[in-house]
Amino acid sequence: MTVDELTQLAFDALDDLKAVDVRVLDVREKTNVTDVMVIATGTSARHVKSLADNVIIKAKQGGETPIGIEGEDTGEWVLVDLGNVVVHILQAEIRDFYQLEKLWETEPVIQSESSNG
Repeated sequence: MTVDELTQLAFDALDDLKAVDVRVLDVREKTNVTDVMVIATGTSARHVKSLADNVIIKAKQGGETPIGIEGEDTGEWVLVDLGNVVVHILQAEIRDFYQLEKLWETEPVIQSESSNG
C-alpha cells in the first residue's frame, strides 16, 4: 500500500467514527521516522480507543499490520504506528497541551471540515 493510500485509509477510518479536527501532516522534510502524521481528537477515552481500534481494523483489512500501538490503556493519547504513517488520537485537553501541529510546523495536507474554530 502506498503512503497516500495508507494515509487515506487512516483518515477514512477516523472520519467513519466522527473524529474531531483530523489533520494530515506531511513530515518527510522534518524527520526520517515517518512520512505522514495523522492527528485527531476524540471526545472521551472511550471515543479515542474506538477511533484507534477502527484505524487498526481498517489497516489490517487493507493488509497493513501496525508496527506498534501505544496508550490504549488510558485512552488519553493513542498512537498507532503504521510505518510510513503514524496516527495520533488524543483527547482535546491533551492535544491542546502538546500542540503537535505546532511542534512539526507544517501546513495540513488534509483537514476535516470540523476543524474550523
